Amino acid sequence: MCCTAVMTPWVLRMRWLDLCFMHWEVPPALVQATLPRGVDVDMRAGRAYVGAVPFRMEDVAPRLTPAVPGLSAFPELNLRTYVRVNGEPGVWFYSLDVTQPLAAALARTFFHLPYRRARMWVDRQEDVTRYASVRTDLRTGPGAFAGAYRPVGAPLSPDPDSLEAWLTDRLLLFSADRAGRVYRGRIHHVAWPLRRAQAQVRVNTLGAPLGFDLSGPPHLLHAERLDVRAWWLDRVR
Repeated sequence: MCCTAVMTPWVLRMRWLDLCFMHWEVPPALVQATLPRGVDVDMRAGRAYVGAVPFRMEDVAPRLTPAVPGLSAFPELNLRTYVRVNGEPGVWFYSLDVTQPLAAALARTFFHLPYRRARMWVDRQEDVTRYASVRTDLRTGPGAFAGAYRPVGAPLSPDPDSLEAWLTDRLLLFSADRAGRVYRGRIHHVAWPLRRAQAQVRVNTLGAPLGFDLSGPPHLLHAERLDVRAWWLDRVR
């Protein structure tokens, strides 16, 4: 699936660049223990996954609004897992670390997402992206990441039943407010331009506050660029 049937106009656009999916298998019971009531861990063949996803954002702006220098482009590093709410599959974010304070505040307010301020450094030379982040807003606990990654091989066309599609083909996100009410957000984009990836991860403590051990070799995928549209949330629980 590469689109979503939404009749109302989208409200936010963005572009994702130099993205690397890094996924680790985590015991499903451990993941479920971190989720609020009404949000169920999604599994593939009885296995649950947690992903760290470093990338860069640009052209982040509301519909019909031009990009703003200093506001519409910044790095993002998120920690995520995969869930079902009322039977629908989607993404659950544990943290989304960024350098842009206004973007973080707006996302927390209007999308109930745990955006956090961080000191971040990103550099790309040829096809290698080097990435480092240390969280400075500790409301979701401390978290640091440092590593480098690059795409390898030919473009992929994952089978719909493949692990690669299961991990990436997600057009819904779920979030919860402080009262425990659960919301659904929809996005739209074309099919992911996926390739295999190589990575060296020197530091990764993003999962430590949740009890996740993300120290082993991850499953890796890379995407060069993706243009995305997003809609307002709607409450589902």
